[in-house]
Amino acid sequence: MLGHVAPTHPLAPTLWNQPHRLPPDPRAQPRQRQFSIGGPLNIMSTSPYSNNTPTTQLAWQASFNTNFNDMTPEEKFFRKTSIIATIGPKTNNVDTLVNLADAGMNIVRMNFSHGSYEYHQSVIDNARAAAAKSPNGRPLAIALDTKGPEIRTGLMTNDTDVPIDAGHEFIITTDKAFAETGTKEQIYMDYTNLPKVTAPGKLIYVDDGILSLQVIAIEADNKIRVKSLNSGNLSSRKGVNLPKTAVDLPALSEKDKADLAFGVKNGVDMIFASFIRSGNDVKEIRKVLGTEGANIKIIVKIENEQGVTNFDEILRETDGVMVARGDLGIEIPASQVFVAQKMMIAKCNVAGKPVICATQMLESMTYNPRPTRAEVSDVANAVMDGADCVMLSGETAKGKYPIEAVKMMAETAYLAERSIAYPHLFDQLRALTPRPTETAETLALSAVAAAMEQDAGAIIVLSTSGVSARLLSKYRPECPIICVTRNQQTARQLHLSRGVYPVWYPEPRGIPGDKWQIDVDNRIRYGLRVALQLAIVKPEATVMAVQGWKGGLGHTNTLRILSVPADPADLDLHSIDRED
Repeated sequence: MLGHVAPTHPLAPTLWNQPHRLPPDPRAQPRQRQFSIGGPLNIMSTSPYSNNTPTTQLAWQASFNTNFNDMTPEEKFFRKTSIIATIGPKTNNVDTLVNLADAGMNIVRMNFSHGSYEYHQSVIDNARAAAAKSPNGRPLAIALDTKGPEIRTGLMTNDTDVPIDAGHEFIITTDKAFAETGTKEQIYMDYTNLPKVTAPGKLIYVDDGILSLQVIAIEADNKIRVKSLNSGNLSSRKGVNLPKTAVDLPALSEKDKADLAFGVKNGVDMIFASFIRSGNDVKEIRKVLGTEGANIKIIVKIENEQGVTNFDEILRETDGVMVARGDLGIEIPASQVFVAQKMMIAKCNVAGKPVICATQMLESMTYNPRPTRAEVSDVANAVMDGADCVMLSGETAKGKYPIEAVKMMAETAYLAERSIAYPHLFDQLRALTPRPTETAETLALSAVAAAMEQDAGAIIVLSTSGVSARLLSKYRPECPIICVTRNQQTARQLHLSRGVYPVWYPEPRGIPGDKWQIDVDNRIRYGLRVALQLAIVKPEATVMAVQGWKGGLGHTNTLRILSVPADPADLDLHSIDRED
């Protein structure tokens, strides 16, 4: 049990007698400790959560006040939720990318529904140049978002929009002979099996649902008759959605396979895989990535009812999930999207897998300098639901205010994180964890519990693969998780997990066995030095150190309680004579 007594009722009087501001960030609370990098300290400490501190989310929120100030430059590194920014021609230059990263961007997204390989290569090159130039030196991850299997209308005759009225009936054909000669009476759609999977009474949405069509009859193997339910335009190359219809498109188109090969060649860090409908879709992507792309993280995008229905099997196979609310809000009723969002985020949290919330989060900032209040609340609620990352699309790809959009998202996420009742959340996550746990997860759980009891300023973890850091993130400590790794790709990929601050350790491997502990202590010193530079921790703060008992993967089983030294000289690295 944590060091507090839970109230017998969420509205207990003691919780109302002392209204308070958001709890102070533990990183601002230095502790008087002697630095002891060589071994654990015998420290007794009371929990920061006293009997008068709210311990349920409802009581926690009831005690808020709104006397906030703008986020300070120091506080911008306290944010735990990562920000993904889509890069378009307007933001695809080194200086703007540096400014976006300084504002809070952690992951660069390339949308492969648009643009040439030459363009996407320039995004990759510019992002890496920006990361090298960034004043804070933090890694910048690169994500490739696939176009995915999709259905589109063909070309209208002379590529001219044709207006139609509600009630207008016409033919949809899958015959390629009509692919470029659409008229008011007949248009082409590029899904050959459409007449086989649909049925009279079912709906077809065109252009993000702007035009709603109802199937009247299946007239041939390649022809269906539909009726327009509203007035609109028949236009060229518009996206098509088939709600309540199980489509049998392949998980990857030939274009997707070529795009994945491009990503492997360029060493991208993660794939955002569009329109995933089953666990087998994920397996197919891994097969295409092959051995050269085996370390690339696959983040599935759930964008249709099939994906929601098969979510449990998809979650077992994937490295992470994106709740892609754009197409999802067309495939299922818009009023049900928030239910699907909360369900998927919760299941990802319990499984300890990263989850991203995306689409129209600050949409109005594409054209306006300030977002709507509803948009800000949407970002905050996604963070409070448990999202590891939040994403910007048009706001940064083509918007007038890309830097302002990232700053707004960063500040909102930071305040939302501070609005979470961490002791109560930890208890819930611990209770939902199946027993027995693996050693690494047991240690992660214990480290988070110890960090609460010690009022720790940070948890520092040494990891090659990043698994230990992700397990720590699963239990949502209030303090930051500083992960020191020699693997640069691991450092970039750890932006997917909330609260993890990746630190790349540049010293090479090849440490003699008898010097292994010196190397461990050097990595801890290095991580603390970076954290101090970013003001993530304070001198004399208590930190939890999670490490292995020997080098290599799968050996994490040791927890030490240390303090950040007040004298910077104590963080100087010790020299090691390396093996030839």
